[in-house]
Amino acid sequence: MGIAEPNGDTALKGDTGNRVTLYLDVDGVVCPFGPTGTTPWGSAWHYTFAGMLEVAYAAELVVALNRLSLQPGLRCVWLTSWEELAPAVLCPVTGLEGSSWPVLTADGAGSGAEWWKLEAIQADVGRNTPERIIWVDDQLAFEGRAQAWARILGRRALLVSPDPRSGLSPRHLEAIRAFSLPPDRQV
Repeated sequence: MGIAEPNGDTALKGDTGNRVTLYLDVDGVVCPFGPTGTTPWGSAWHYTFAGMLEVAYAAELVVALNRLSLQPGLRCVWLTSWEELAPAVLCPVTGLEGSSWPVLTADGAGSGAEWWKLEAIQADVGRNTPERIIWVDDQLAFEGRAQAWARILGRRALLVSPDPRSGLSPRHLEAIRAFSLPPDRQV
């Protein structure tokens, strides 16, 4: 598994150390599959072309993620099959300010018994030793080994597996925000 640093230094905002790392997927999370009706935020879906693919997203989610990413002590990392296309293509067309986030890559993985994303996150956690992690991927609800690993981490891990047809909701974002705060500031 590899890590790509798209725009050089990905130091944390503030000088508080790597307390929390947020690992973020794209498909089914930021950009849902086949969305209908309104977003979980109560607005119409925005559609844009990301390369040769049309994607849907909630503008309010983009604003919320941009705000969250500025939180001191929070490191945001792309963990998506989009790999380098997330910061290079998706961010500019949606307004998501994640072009400087590190990107975990499969490095040719993708088949076999292990899910490449689990291997990638385990390696990154080993390298960067965050106090806590937040892993957001619509596939997590179906990945028993990832869930078992998170159980080993206990209260150090928050797994969020949104409905892939609607992506992240305000409720999800509030849980992520609350978990990412220092323990003495959590509500």
